[in-house]
Amino acid sequence: MIYEWIAPCHFGLEAVCKKEIMDLGYEIVQVEDGRVTFRGGPEAACRANLFLRTAERVLLKVGSFKAVTFEELFEMTKALPWEEWIPADGKFWVAKATSIKSTLFSASDIQSIMKKAMVERLKSRYHLTWFPETGASYPLRAFFLRDVVTIGIDTSGDSLHKRGYRKLVSKAPITETLAAALILLTPWKGDRIFVDPFCGSGTFPIEAAMMAAHMAPGMNRSFLAESWENLLPRKLWYEAADEAADLVITPEGTDIQGYDIDGDVVKAARENAKEAGVDHLIHFQQRPVSALSHPKKYGFLFMNPPYGERLEEKAALPELYREIGERFAALDSWSAYMITSFEDAEKYMGRKADKNRKIYSGMMKAYFYQFQGPKPPRRKNGE
Repeated sequence: MIYEWIAPCHFGLEAVCKKEIMDLGYEIVQVEDGRVTFRGGPEAACRANLFLRTAERVLLKVGSFKAVTFEELFEMTKALPWEEWIPADGKFWVAKATSIKSTLFSASDIQSIMKKAMVERLKSRYHLTWFPETGASYPLRAFFLRDVVTIGIDTSGDSLHKRGYRKLVSKAPITETLAAALILLTPWKGDRIFVDPFCGSGTFPIEAAMMAAHMAPGMNRSFLAESWENLLPRKLWYEAADEAADLVITPEGTDIQGYDIDGDVVKAARENAKEAGVDHLIHFQQRPVSALSHPKKYGFLFMNPPYGERLEEKAALPELYREIGERFAALDSWSAYMITSFEDAEKYMGRKADKNRKIYSGMMKAYFYQFQGPKPPRRKNGE
């Protein structure tokens, strides 16, 4: 049986998610703002949940139709073959409804009407008047865009950015999925120098180390659909987990470093790296950005510096970004990649970015500045 699956992702990073899905061997059906739809068998849910670094969750696509009245929404939802996915004892509800440029926009009304329609359909199929809902959970997500609703059942449970390693969080953390997507946008590979001078809870260095070790991001957690034995036999999850375990390597010559001015934050980052199983691949140190230096050439800086969300912090931003610019300029042949919502970042760094990409982190608009250094010379054979 081939299904369609939907992988929601960060706005502006759909191409990265699409490439990841293609690398897993699946056919892309559609790429839209904030989501990628692809085709695959039941095992695709297991593999996508385990291996996708940039997707927020994996949904089983149930259907898509146009609805401009609640009556249309009820009838079209009721017409879908819910019995193919939800067993008689299944727990089902519309967990989230989002509406953009659509006639129907009240999330609570959409949720209650769709639930009623599903109950009506399943009553006639299972010959029941009441559903115990004591079995596995099948939460739905409905996206309305220009009056077209797309419905998916969530296979992930907790969002996939929750890898299971971040027990301790610093303020203004970058999510794991966003950090991974930003790294994948760059030419960095596991054998190149990686330094994060504002490491916070360690997300950038940890995601980089997991990539270097070929560790699947979902190895340390469970997924909601593991209990869907009617659709996804347990054997498929075991096979995906075995595949992930077989791919893990111990990389040689890894140089991944994370610095922060706050010693407690550095301690938390070390703990998180230990939880992720990559603490042996990362060097964490308490160090201010003013002390940033490295003896080698062709390294990469990855930064999520303070944005100045509070007024008293804003005043300090020009000096901070000037300092970042100075330390970066002192690094020979390095590249720098920085996500920030500070609009004057380039001005104070004293250099215009080679590329600048608009990214939405949550609902906050940010910029991903890319300052590209020269490529290192090709290595001769045997070196």
